[in-house]
Amino acid sequence: MIPTLDILLRLATAAALSGIIGANRGRLEWTAGLRTHMLVGVGAALAIIVSAFGFADVVDQPHVVLDPSRIAAQVISGIGFLGAGTILFVERDQVVRGLTTAASLWAVATVGLAAGGGLYVGAVMATALIWVILAVLKPLERRLVGKKARRPRLIARLDGTTPLAACERTVAGYHLPVVRMVLRRDPDGGDAVTIIFDRPVRPDRLAELADGLRGLDAVRSVEYEVFDQAELFRRE
Repeated sequence: MIPTLDILLRLATAAALSGIIGANRGRLEWTAGLRTHMLVGVGAALAIIVSAFGFADVVDQPHVVLDPSRIAAQVISGIGFLGAGTILFVERDQVVRGLTTAASLWAVATVGLAAGGGLYVGAVMATALIWVILAVLKPLERRLVGKKARRPRLIARLDGTTPLAACERTVAGYHLPVVRMVLRRDPDGGDAVTIIFDRPVRPDRLAELADGLRGLDAVRSVEYEVFDQAELFRRE
């Protein structure tokens, strides 16, 4: 059986290394921060310790065959459920957020497995590389790739009597780069038509479209957002 001090050292190493990654994510106020990453790292370390040493009392029994890698394999696959919980689709921006956090949780689990298995050098090296990827490469990526512009969008709120076809005809008359129109039911019983464009549109053109939609019967309000501004212009 592995000594108690060695168990503590492995768990503490996993907690410390995972905390380095979690601190970076927590500083940016992502869903999974310091404590989440540390819990994942310590849990993975304990899993590999149990997998490798927890069955020492029965391994010498007749007809007992154990695979110490089975629990580690389950950690790698099971962490995907936790990572999926950090991924969300932001409907307003039409983007998926949390993929990097989910990936960092998965990577931290492997760091915990390495620390729990006594591979301290590998765990430290992996932590250093993960930290560089998360903290250092992000500003570089922004400079090389640039920040993706948010798609402009326009939302027309109807009282339920205006047919969608009337909105479509009005939008088509302005010849704007519309990628899709989404119709949803509002909690108050009316309908909300969200018009999404596939490239930037000048604010004056959006204002013209908003005025055109306001001219339809039963259109309660129209609001639109310019792709590169945070201010939301509302026209009643």
